[in-house]
Amino acid sequence: MTLPESIQGAPDTSAAVGEDLPAGALFVNDTGELPLDTRRVLVQLLSGPSLEGRRHPRLWPVLLRDEQVVRRRLAELFLELVLDRDLQVAFTSQVAAEELDIPILLRRAQLTFIDSVLLLFLRQRLTQADSHGERAVIARDEVLENLMLYERAASTDKAGFGKRVNASIEKLKKHNILQKLRASDDRFEIAPTLKLLFSAEEIISLTALYERMAAGELPDLARQPVDDEDDT
Repeated sequence: MTLPESIQGAPDTSAAVGEDLPAGALFVNDTGELPLDTRRVLVQLLSGPSLEGRRHPRLWPVLLRDEQVVRRRLAELFLELVLDRDLQVAFTSQVAAEELDIPILLRRAQLTFIDSVLLLFLRQRLTQADSHGERAVIARDEVLENLMLYERAASTDKAGFGKRVNASIEKLKKHNILQKLRASDDRFEIAPTLKLLFSAEEIISLTALYERMAAGELPDLARQPVDDEDDT
């Protein structure tokens, strides 16, 4: 039996571990100060898109314990911790300070028209599920059926529209807004993180806009070229 080359060739640091490491150091040349579990919390927040109590049951209590330490470390990087204890959701956002020349660490996801319609629909379903004390679960076919109202506004044919909706679903899966249920490729749970991303004012504004578009009124936004060509 042979071992992979990467393991066979790895340097043996076992002698150093436990013998020569300074107190608090986790590995050779470690200059950090935080314990291992707090560092794991920071890595999860930085790698994103979120840290959730349900999905990360070991890290969530560590975040609550070390919240202030985590906030200070993120602030060093011009990042802010967004934390909702009731929803058990946390993520990072870029600090807004126009007077400062701040390097941008977090990349902003560009939303297409269909992405934004889908997000609003999911946000509404999340609210409905909460009011009934239920999990917000939705099927791919249900999403497509509800978004077909906007096919005309998307300036595309039915098949192309369905393809773009599926691309938006995959994008939201990548960002953990939609989380696939076990044993099903076409049913998803809507992450509570979505509540923190859409304000009440944004929901009201977008709902009014999209209701007009679904009724056949095409405001300027809908007449502009659809900017989601990468999804085709």
